[in-house]
Amino acid sequence: MEQTGSGLSLKLFIVLSRAHKVISEQANRLFAEHGLNPTEFAVLELIYHKGRQPIQKVGGKILLASGSMTYVIDKLERRGFLSRTVCDTDRRVTFVDITEEGRRLMAEIFPLHERNLHELMSALDDDEKRTAIELMKKLGLSIKDLSS
Repeated sequence: MEQTGSGLSLKLFIVLSRAHKVISEQANRLFAEHGLNPTEFAVLELIYHKGRQPIQKVGGKILLASGSMTYVIDKLERRGFLSRTVCDTDRRVTFVDITEEGRRLMAEIFPLHERNLHELMSALDDDEKRTAIELMKKLGLSIKDLSS
């Protein structure tokens, strides 16, 4: 008998959770090989691709609490991957930027990460990936609407 309703929703949750777990484990292994945790990589990746950002905005963009954000940025700054600059016009705002050393690290890691994800997702063809993206967006947006 084919599942429907709440049983099917539970099955989808389990399948999504397991897929996320195995994909994340594989991606995180690459970060660890380069001495980074997933959050550190996410911060570096954001700034590498988007450029200088106010620290206050970084946490929101990678879904991290501000207290944790300060800790992660402190660690990356100590390692020479990021630098901070206080805003000239508003002393309450501090910008974080990637250093040359951070840029070199990301230039090495990011292509490996992209290739790794492509291999991990290779069970799906391009049309299936587009469909999955649209379905996950639809699901995420509907949940956001429910919680408003």
